[in-house]
Amino acid sequence: MSGPQALSIMKQVTMLDDITPRTATLTRWLDRTGDVLDEGLALFFPAPHSYTGEDVIELQGHGSPVLLRALLERLYELGCRPAEPGEFTRRAVENGNIELSQAEAVAACIDAATVRAGKQALRQLQGVFGQHINTLMQRLTGLVAHVEACLDFPEEEIPALFFEQLSENMQETVITPIEKLLSTAPLGERLFEGAVVAIIGAPNVGKSSLLNTLAGRDRAIVSNIPGTTRDVLEIDFEVHGIPVRLADTAGLRTSDDAIEQEGVRRAEAAAEQADAIIFVADASRPDTWDTSRNANIFLMNKVDLVDAVFPPQFIPVSIKQKTGLEQLSDVLAKQLGDMSLADEGLLVTRERHRTILLETLSHLQAGMSMLHSEDQLELTAMEWRAAWSQLGSILGIGDIEYILDRVFSEFCIGK
Repeated sequence: MSGPQALSIMKQVTMLDDITPRTATLTRWLDRTGDVLDEGLALFFPAPHSYTGEDVIELQGHGSPVLLRALLERLYELGCRPAEPGEFTRRAVENGNIELSQAEAVAACIDAATVRAGKQALRQLQGVFGQHINTLMQRLTGLVAHVEACLDFPEEEIPALFFEQLSENMQETVITPIEKLLSTAPLGERLFEGAVVAIIGAPNVGKSSLLNTLAGRDRAIVSNIPGTTRDVLEIDFEVHGIPVRLADTAGLRTSDDAIEQEGVRRAEAAAEQADAIIFVADASRPDTWDTSRNANIFLMNKVDLVDAVFPPQFIPVSIKQKTGLEQLSDVLAKQLGDMSLADEGLLVTRERHRTILLETLSHLQAGMSMLHSEDQLELTAMEWRAAWSQLGSILGIGDIEYILDRVFSEFCIGK
């Protein structure tokens, strides 16, 4: 429970007259007639030093849905209501306990599907990303102030060197850091949204064996009979902390079989929608070495069977012997995103942030294009102020109600 009446409601539903803050206290909670509903722990977190910044009460009972429902009904009778999606975190933002990018990190922590994603979300929850945005806003404030000063004293002659230095400072201290931040978006968003990787190639080159090996189980049927795989099979795994959905597809060949033709069509469609494509060839069958295929990674399987010189773009592997797969993982991870950026703690992990940063960059560059013309300085200042407002919306500065409604619509109920 969060709000000014939380403590008084707790006292009405429990047998406690008083409670020590931040200390688990064993108690019972009662229905309206005084009968005991359940026994458990009560904790009190007084404002403003609580998650929401308001008085917060936690009641920890037994896990019976019946008992918990009875407790909730009693709390509703006393004036409580169910929390809206993300309402506790929204109140934390509105009461100044955290800024908006940290609130989004709460949802990211909950949704993280890998350890690397969880660590990245925790960095943002600790405020690393927000601090960086705040620093950019402070730098931009100083640069806008220089332009405003020129507008305030129009009679003064402004040397060309002033504009050159201002332009260099804007590029070095604001624009370049934003461009670097945007370069992390493919990796950052894939950490939480995942990536789709399609395996393509001719029949019987080892596509299904590769899927089974990466999955760690026999997910796809493996057979020497061409055309065994006729539909798209998918498994989930992770590569260097990135959640990946791997799709095994039908062998690419011409066939009179209507079902196999449909399988080939689906294979091509899956490849078109994938974030990366692995083309698998058979080292013992040169007819499968099709380097013209639209793929990000070329894999030469069954290299343990022959001694041959392969086209240089192929990664040599033996799925049966499980050799070369570490190199495949490294190359695939690099294809999905620059993993060296993940250790800096500054990744764009949400589409909202990426969109805002792109709009910010557009305003900054528009202002730069007019900077050297004194009669357009006011337009430069206007564009840079708009850029400042865009950055502020990441932290919840601006039209706060609109921003909060947009962000918390994605939250789960309660937290």
